[in-house]
Amino acid sequence: MLKTQTNPLDAPEADPFDVARTAAAEIAAATGVPRHDIALTLGSGWGKAADLIGETTHTIPAHEITGFSAPALEGHVGTLRSVLTPDGKRALVIGARTHYYEGHGVRRVVHSVRTAAATGATTMILTNGAGGIKEYWTPGTPVLISDHINLTADSPLEGATFIDLTDLYSTRLRDLARSIDASLDEGVYCQFRGPHYETPAEVQMAKTIGGHIVGMSTALEAIAARQAGMEILGLSLITNLAAGIQKSPLSHGEVIEAGKNAEAAISALLAKIVAAL
Repeated sequence: MLKTQTNPLDAPEADPFDVARTAAAEIAAATGVPRHDIALTLGSGWGKAADLIGETTHTIPAHEITGFSAPALEGHVGTLRSVLTPDGKRALVIGARTHYYEGHGVRRVVHSVRTAAATGATTMILTNGAGGIKEYWTPGTPVLISDHINLTADSPLEGATFIDLTDLYSTRLRDLARSIDASLDEGVYCQFRGPHYETPAEVQMAKTIGGHIVGMSTALEAIAARQAGMEILGLSLITNLAAGIQKSPLSHGEVIEAGKNAEAAISALLAKIVAAL
């Protein structure tokens, strides 16, 4: 567990939304951009999309912004970028995802999403690299997230906060994505706690309860985005078949390699989706 950094979100009395508003104000001051329209969290394999969606006008080391942590995982760049799209919109590109398994607590996991909402973003695009359960998915396949199963036994919602998660992953945005690439399949994402990969039995459990994709991010962030009133699009890059579906051992190196091999194609796809928003 990594708990060496001090962070205002770690104080029990802190209001995480106040911290997010502070972070958003710092982003506005650092970029000179008072409002962003779209936010994207770019997971493993998706990073090049930031170069394709428009002109990056400002790049900020995320750990310099209140509430953010330095990245703990290879494949995440640890920056926040303000991008001007060709149609004049502003996109906040988040390359600084905090994973649940890092042990910082859920507030830090969803801080980037809450900050994005505080900057004004009304659309949240969440991407990840994940394991696939459908046997015909090959490494490098992009898949739309249609729904999720949260297997972390945790939530970003605190107290008696009741949020409807019907159509959490926007049907409208999924239809828009398929209008750009009609071959896009979709599936239900299962977020496990990690950091270990799932066992073959756990993968079969996920399949039995309706899952098609297994990973260690995204679901908690999506819940926080819905609480903030954002419209959400989720995309997984299938980096490998899940344990027991794939017969060879799993490795993080395999995930990184699959992401690099698919990066050009999936980043171009994501850029086209952003242009159509």
